Amino acid sequence: MSRSRSYDQKLIAFTAPSGAGKTTIVRHLLETFDFLDFSVSATTRPRRSHEKEGVHYHFLSEDEFREKIREDAFAEFEEVYAGQLYGTLKSEIQRIWDNNKVVVFDIDVKGASSLKTLYGEDCYTVFIKPPSLQTLIDRLKARRTETPESFRKRVIRAREEMAYEGRFDTVLVNDLLDVALKEAEVLVKDFLDLDVNGN
Repeated sequence: MSRSRSYDQKLIAFTAPSGAGKTTIVRHLLETFDFLDFSVSATTRPRRSHEKEGVHYHFLSEDEFREKIREDAFAEFEEVYAGQLYGTLKSEIQRIWDNNKVVVFDIDVKGASSLKTLYGEDCYTVFIKPPSLQTLIDRLKARRTETPESFRKRVIRAREEMAYEGRFDTVLVNDLLDVALKEAEVLVKDFLDLDVNGN
């Protein structure tokens, strides 16, 4: 693929309810296209033992995070739970643009909506939709990573997030994963006006 091409500061945000498969799709695209780079979010939640600063997240204290809010350093942010904040630093986006790459996000529906509002036509938003809510619930059950209470909260949140579908540029139904991965590749190429070889 040509490295001399300019991508004119573009962003692509993949969003979905939990369990719809957006992380799998984003990982595939990053492995497929060398002109994409992943936006690492900032968070106030504690770093887990396997996580690395600047790779999994930019880890900030709550005071540091709120100071950056006051400085208008975030393209978007959300307080998911009391004292637990997540956001996208504008400096992270600029870092990727400075390397002449397209910024890719794996982000929740509110964050994707905020990015679309801020960056307009330069930000392409894709909503990954499960074939049905029941399919999504079955996928979450199959993970076996939830307590009954956290599972209930995820299902409630998923129902709320499904209602955001109409706010995004494209809806991609993830029924058969192999098909969804190919469709995601086509969406990226179309947005960036690339030919079938990615040039």
